[in-house]
Amino acid sequence: MAKKRPQTKAAKAQVTNGEIPVVGAREPCPCGSGRRYKACHGRAAAHAVTELVQRPFEGLPGECDWVALRELVPAATVPLTLKDGLPEGVPSVTLATVLPMAWPALRRDDGSVLLALQNDSTSGDLARDLADTLLRALETEPGSPVTPRRVPADGPRLQDLLDPNSDFAPVVHTGFEFWIPESADNSNPEVTASLERANAAAIPTVKLTGVDSSYWCETPDKNHLRWVMPHPEEKLLDALARLHAAGTSSLGDNTRLVGSFRAHGLMVPVWDLPTSMTAEDCEKPAAELAERLAAALATDAPLTPEERRARGGLTNRQVTLS
Repeated sequence: MAKKRPQTKAAKAQVTNGEIPVVGAREPCPCGSGRRYKACHGRAAAHAVTELVQRPFEGLPGECDWVALRELVPAATVPLTLKDGLPEGVPSVTLATVLPMAWPALRRDDGSVLLALQNDSTSGDLARDLADTLLRALETEPGSPVTPRRVPADGPRLQDLLDPNSDFAPVVHTGFEFWIPESADNSNPEVTASLERANAAAIPTVKLTGVDSSYWCETPDKNHLRWVMPHPEEKLLDALARLHAAGTSSLGDNTRLVGSFRAHGLMVPVWDLPTSMTAEDCEKPAAELAERLAAALATDAPLTPEERRARGGLTNRQVTLS
């Protein structure tokens, strides 16, 4: 039996105040302990990353639309209302799907703030990452972007900063021209190039008005309806299986329920549509489907064999986005 290696006492940390810089996992920890970063201060950072919050937008107004704007919608903005009101010198705070050069946030020349939603998470909790970025944006010099950083694991979350009684009303745009204020005489060449690239890659998307959190989009081969739903996953799968087995899960001729995404703790059923079917054409059949789905959700009877087969097919066609 091998002898145990005697443990050596770690050197006394040399950094006692301030934030410990992030370095490579195998590099010496900047605190001066003599240990590698991954075995010292990097351990807490790695633990924070693995502690993923499955529903980061739970409790916020419009949770389903937060998920849609994070994962499905290319270009959209939403005015945000803060619990404590706007600080002096900040006329507005607006959530945006993305910003040029993947900035986490931007403080415009007039002091207004744009907060980007489609950015990477460092803490494992998107609501905490976004809150940290928002607080820094409120204090950033006008005319400056906010740079990325590792977010403290114990910081506030969006739920702590935003008014829970405010409306969440996304405005979907055809492009990213909202990046540049109308009053701007000229723009940064890098921003202009980023704008052109983003507009070229954006998928045309429209939010339906008759049902909540449903988004029509156009692709070269076919159109789609992607509908973020708040119901518990198992119950929603049962309800969709009942409709599918009964032949009532479609949105009309040449449409079909093809599967679903799983994103931030919610399900997003997806329908294939013919290229001729516009967002306006979806409004009435989507409203009718919502009524059928509500009835199916209210049913507690055991699934029939045919419904169980339909459920299995739907489960096999699930894709997890996050």
